[in-house]
Amino acid sequence: MSGTLCLVGGTFDRLHAGHHALLEAAQSCDRAEVWITTDAIATAKDPRVESFSVRRDAITTWSEDFTVHPLEDSWGPAPHRSDATHIACTPETRANCDRINELRAEGGLSSLEILEVEHLLARDGQPISSSRIREGSIDREGGLWVRAADLDRPVYMVAELESELKTPMGTLFPGPEDTPEVAIRAAIEAIPTFCPCLVAVGDVTVHALLDAGWVPDVGLIDGMTKRTVWEGTIDTTSFAGHLQCGNPAGQLTPDLLECLDLALDFSFSEEGGPVLLEVDGEEDLAPILIHLLAPLGTAVLYGQPSQGVVLRITDEEAKAQCRDLLNRFEVS
Repeated sequence: MSGTLCLVGGTFDRLHAGHHALLEAAQSCDRAEVWITTDAIATAKDPRVESFSVRRDAITTWSEDFTVHPLEDSWGPAPHRSDATHIACTPETRANCDRINELRAEGGLSSLEILEVEHLLARDGQPISSSRIREGSIDREGGLWVRAADLDRPVYMVAELESELKTPMGTLFPGPEDTPEVAIRAAIEAIPTFCPCLVAVGDVTVHALLDAGWVPDVGLIDGMTKRTVWEGTIDTTSFAGHLQCGNPAGQLTPDLLECLDLALDFSFSEEGGPVLLEVDGEEDLAPILIHLLAPLGTAVLYGQPSQGVVLRITDEEAKAQCRDLLNRFEVS
């Protein structure tokens, strides 16, 4: 396409396989400009969207064929750029491109040739999108963090994982064992301003949060602490929902996975609220499943015996780490 210039616009959060397909279409022209939404526009859509500089650098690192510019409105330069010849889009933004051509016609400019790129599909047959990545269901290539096989049978922790799992998977906030509220308050202060969900694992952790005036969106308890019966009580009236499931020590069961999924869904629903999940057995390994299920930005708190409280914010790294751990569990 000699002398051609393609314009591409979008947010381009967490550059994924679908973005790659769109940008590859734009590369069929001699030149291509990518216009990405500014931080002000992007964070109004979702505070978890990466910064402009991160999104820009992801594109230029992926390919040096593009120049990247800030997009500060709905249309960008497309309605009035006389040197532009093409515009790339996906099916849901096709109508915007048609409108751009109408505006160009009103201004006496020729229409842009529209390069419409079909969505790439994730493993579940649904489109790969930045919003689904932020929601926590897929990775950037469309792989599922939670798979059908995870619901088929329980898995068992292997001995070689014991030392790895004893290492805090997150930031440890130390505090006296007999006054857990010290560590809890420090951890609470470290939670980002925008946190879509707070999950607390363990009777002592849930109890300390409630005492501090915080009701977790999902709380997991098993009536035990350090493998002995916990003598305290949880104020269940703080929770709108109450679920029970079975999960023997050293295992991760489909029952726990399904109940965690239900609890997260209920906590996000308009008619829902905080959920207390009572585990018959042990909830120590539950953070592995929680990170796989949870949306990005979720704060997961759990106690570290005799040390304090661990806080880990669910991000893509946490999901990948937990997926790797779960893959290394044994099937009976």
